Amino acid sequence: MLQLDNLSFHIAKDGEDFPLLDEVSLDIPTGHFMAIVGPSGCGKTTLLKTIAGINPETSGSLRYQGRDLAEEADFEPHEIGYVPQFSVAYDELTVDESVEAAARLRIKSRTTTELDERLDRILAETGMTEIADRPVKVLSGGQKRRLGLAMELVSSPKLLLCDEVTSGLDPRSEREIVHLLHDLSRKEDRIIISVTHSLAHLELYDSLLVLHEGRVAYHGPPSGVTHYFSVKDTEEIYPALSQQPSAKWQSSWNKHRKHYEDKLIANSANNPTPQAEEAGEDESTEPQVRAPGFFAQTATLLSRRARIFFRDKGQIILQLALIIGFPLLVSLFSPKANEQSQKLSDSMADNKIVELINRTEVRESRLKVGSANSGIIMFQVVLLCLMGSNNAAREVASERNIFEKEKFGGLSSLSYLTSKLLFLSVLVLVQSLWMGFFVEIFWKFTGNFASHLAFLVMVNAAMTAVCLGISSLAKNAEQASLLSIYLVGFQLPLSGAVLALPEAFEPLTRPFIAAYWAWSGAVDSLDEEKFNAIKAVTETSLSQSDTCIFMLLVHLVIGLAAALIGMQKPRWD
Repeated sequence: MLQLDNLSFHIAKDGEDFPLLDEVSLDIPTGHFMAIVGPSGCGKTTLLKTIAGINPETSGSLRYQGRDLAEEADFEPHEIGYVPQFSVAYDELTVDESVEAAARLRIKSRTTTELDERLDRILAETGMTEIADRPVKVLSGGQKRRLGLAMELVSSPKLLLCDEVTSGLDPRSEREIVHLLHDLSRKEDRIIISVTHSLAHLELYDSLLVLHEGRVAYHGPPSGVTHYFSVKDTEEIYPALSQQPSAKWQSSWNKHRKHYEDKLIANSANNPTPQAEEAGEDESTEPQVRAPGFFAQTATLLSRRARIFFRDKGQIILQLALIIGFPLLVSLFSPKANEQSQKLSDSMADNKIVELINRTEVRESRLKVGSANSGIIMFQVVLLCLMGSNNAAREVASERNIFEKEKFGGLSSLSYLTSKLLFLSVLVLVQSLWMGFFVEIFWKFTGNFASHLAFLVMVNAAMTAVCLGISSLAKNAEQASLLSIYLVGFQLPLSGAVLALPEAFEPLTRPFIAAYWAWSGAVDSLDEEKFNAIKAVTETSLSQSDTCIFMLLVHLVIGLAAALIGMQKPRWD
């Protein structure tokens, strides 16, 4: 049984305490199918999230199977299922792949056969066996609702919370979903609570909870709701609610509550579920659901991410364009960088004018070569920063809702972060190494080429990590993309590679500019001649390689720390 006792949830609004739920009390027996209805903004979804533990109750208590969820032990991930309003599946996957991934992330199967049997049973229960190989992106609205239910049933939860799963469906699809939920509530003594705007098919529910401005106006058999509100038809309930304040409805309900809830208890006793009849007084012998470990979850996430990536033609084309196009752009500047700077003649000219001309030509040659080499290194660095931003800016923010849902189901934030790092590391290595080797074909790097490659990899990795942190902390994908673009945009002007910054300003900005450290470190790995040529064209002080490596590692660590913090922080819509 699920028991709510004076459950309240308040938020701060305009500096004052504002109740979204106010002293909600009700008892829901096992094997029960309940609908939560009420006008928009009455607190239906808020109540569902408070029961789920997404919203922490301000006061009151929640008890499940006799235990206080606040004081004793909260729901285990396998005990509860939550079907939100948004889609919880990726368009690039099939129905079968989506359900399998959900199962692998939530439960630990002893054998592949056991997993396959579970998946077949769930697909059959939700009527999706015939479309198991169909991509999610081509499913109808009703089929996507069924898929959301299937993905929650993988752990056989005893409490299933559904938020607007019939919203936007045609009448036939709506009835099919309600029938499916009704049937599921009769299996395994499962409690199902469904939030809905619709007042159709009420005969399929065991009870109806009517909310008004966060307060209970009615909870009892659907057959008694019209009599209680003194209306002829259920469609007249909402207009009737608006005729008096919610506090008055709550007061009226408290007077009549016992009468209607006694009817629910009597109906529940007279109509036990098949499982309850078979079990009698015996305890359930169902084996305990085990959660998968860190490595199992990481492997599942990585496999799913790779599959999505290779099926997204737009992303493949974009990555190929970046990997091929950016190095080509850099190579266009290689002829100037390959020129050898002139040197002073060993024998000084007797003619002072000739000597002056010779020195001027040598200086101009050194400036030209130094500028070209400095520019080609910075061009590589900035383009790799742009690649890093593209890699990670939307990586978390674009799938935040699905991530929060999977975290609710027991997904470890550390597993999620690790899978992202492994996937992004492949992109970083391919982009950076290809940039270095391709440009080397046209621009003969003279110096420590391995060190140069290391700085290319590190600046891409640092920018990818920082943008992953931004993606984890941002409110949405658009905000994450915008912030990441701004970050890349400031890399060139604030690096000092093109124009030296004011001395007072430089120490304040330099620690935050990854492009400076990669450019400076790569310059330091050049041979002496090119290094001196670059020194002749820039007023910006150059740092030694060790310092540059250290600072890029600091950027990398900060980005990863921000990503983990952002992933651990709840961010439900």
